Amino acid sequence: MKEGLSFKGSGRAGKGVSITFAVFLALALLLGACSGAAGNDASESADSGNAGDRTSEGASNGEVSNEVDRAPSGGEPEREKEEGKRRYPNQGQEAQAGQLTAGEWDDLAAWESFGNLLNTQEGDDSKRVWQFDPFQKLEVVVTANGRAVTDAEVLLMSGKDTAWKARTNTEGRAYVYAGMFRESANQGAYTVQVRSGQESKTTQPLSIPQQGTVKVDLGKAAAISMQVDLMFVVDTTGSMEDELNYLEAELKDVVKRVSDEQADQLGMRVSANFYRDRHDEYIVKPYPFTADVNKVIDQFSKQEAQGGGDYPEAVDQALRDAIHEHDWSKEARARLLFLVLDAPPHDDPQVIDEIHQLTEDAAAKGIRIIPVASSGVSVDTEYMLRFMSAATGGTYLFLTDDSGIGGDHLEPAAGEYEVKLLNDLLVEVINRYVQP
Repeated sequence: MKEGLSFKGSGRAGKGVSITFAVFLALALLLGACSGAAGNDASESADSGNAGDRTSEGASNGEVSNEVDRAPSGGEPEREKEEGKRRYPNQGQEAQAGQLTAGEWDDLAAWESFGNLLNTQEGDDSKRVWQFDPFQKLEVVVTANGRAVTDAEVLLMSGKDTAWKARTNTEGRAYVYAGMFRESANQGAYTVQVRSGQESKTTQPLSIPQQGTVKVDLGKAAAISMQVDLMFVVDTTGSMEDELNYLEAELKDVVKRVSDEQADQLGMRVSANFYRDRHDEYIVKPYPFTADVNKVIDQFSKQEAQGGGDYPEAVDQALRDAIHEHDWSKEARARLLFLVLDAPPHDDPQVIDEIHQLTEDAAAKGIRIIPVASSGVSVDTEYMLRFMSAATGGTYLFLTDDSGIGGDHLEPAAGEYEVKLLNDLLVEVINRYVQP
């Protein structure tokens, strides 16, 4: 991490305290019969108090505050017409890598905290909006003679029916879910089937969520693949105007750095994909996987933020194309899909149903969805992204205000996190998923 960025974010904890303090300060000044000028000074003091609470001590990792000072769940942030030009801090500075700042929160590593969050009013409201419920997770650890097995197929079986499919990561871990969506809820006993190469094993009946973690040793497994698939799916509608050029610079830097670091060790392919919304110049602009990094960098360079017009975008169509219209490697060390966006899909029932199906399809193919939430993301959008991330074995990334670039960024409903440069964080995350 670059010098000067080694500070912590504390989620949304503590904001209510700062606002209360500011109110009391203003009242005290008024009761003291201060002049109009003094009253203006008090207002400025209150503003600075709010701006500063971002670095105050917050919830530690694994704890989530129930005090959240945000717009009510389900509301959309106020926006101008997306085709219009808007002004943001630092909008005129040169777009180059190493400027945007971001944080990470891994719900799979803080599962109890995530469960507590989903039981809050905010979490419950978002579960109802996106119909992700009730998150009964089972962690499956697959080994062969004590060593982690990568990319093993893991099936959660309810009788003869498959309730969930996933693939193990380089640590040999996979996450399967019973009742991820209401229509698939089942309170009976389950079994787990694991397959790798010619080896297969089925567990004894088990219960979820009481089981927690189950370990399966295959005795022998297929050799670990050297293939890595990286895909970037980027929203290019007008609302991304404030950050798109910076994001393009960061992503180009990431692609080059990862390729330089891993080219001699791994077979790496990259795909860049861009999307907008209905009635725009294009809905999805896809590019196939390629080992030619310079080609991908050129594809990023040609993108502009235009179109949109309303808040939701064609996220579902972009994911459908990404997951089903590309030749993802059948055997791979890692398949990572970075979803860069600032708005949710449309909330039509058929769109929500498709988001459910696409989440299941990604998990079954071993595609880990890793969101990069940009300025303008709403409360409900954050939850949807975290649902999809956890369901596919991914992690949640989000831009922060620390760079001073773009519009306001939503503080995540999370514990303490470290703020890093976005390009450094992306390289770190990719390396984590590809290294055994």
